[in-house]
Amino acid sequence: MRDRSVRAAIMRVIRPLHAAILVGDLERSAHFYGEVLGLTPARDRALGFAGLWYELGDFQIHLIVSAQICPDPVDAQRLGRNRHLALAVDDLLAARDRLEKAGFPVQASASGRAAFFVQDPDGNILELGEVPYGK
Repeated sequence: MRDRSVRAAIMRVIRPLHAAILVGDLERSAHFYGEVLGLTPARDRALGFAGLWYELGDFQIHLIVSAQICPDPVDAQRLGRNRHLALAVDDLLAARDRLEKAGFPVQASASGRAAFFVQDPDGNILELGEVPYGK
């Protein structure tokens, strides 16, 4: 049991660094994240395992190849009620059009706000919202 009588320094979480997403097929996922979403691969990144990093400002998305992918949407009718990664886009209609033309159906946010949800090739859920969402 921890000694609660000693006051520890206050811990402050100051910003996100990255999110890791498990994928089954790196080439298929690289097409989705790199070509369809238009994310920029990180440069000079030597990995000791199968994967790929994408840069999004100071934030990174880490695709990690796994033999076992377990997408687990608990509510397929409302994807926003599941685990998901939220990203901001500058033009929601253009993003929706691009995804649908690439064969990735989107689901509007049930809240009515300017956002929608899409699943990557492995069933990982992403939310795309238009800036200034989340300000």
